[in-house]
Amino acid sequence: MKTATFPSLRVDPDLRDAAEGVLEEGESLSSFLEQSIRESIERRQAQREFIARGLRSRDEARRTGKFVKSEAVIGRLEKMLARAKASAKARR
Repeated sequence: MKTATFPSLRVDPDLRDAAEGVLEEGESLSSFLEQSIRESIERRQAQREFIARGLRSRDEARRTGKFVKSEAVIGRLEKMLARAKASAKARR
């Protein structure tokens, strides 16, 4: 498979300096940019999939009339958060 290139990107010199300032040992600016683009793509795909699952769930709830009360969801999330905090505290 042939490789392709991204268009050149003009940025403020401070942004370039900041990017160069966070490079790891042996990492090039090009590899940093490529990894940043890959991570942004993955994040956006995950966001789209999350929204699509939510919309499907909404549609299913409307179709069946089965909903979960927000208080129940918040209660479960609060318990999960409390357990996570306790676990993190115990690891210290």
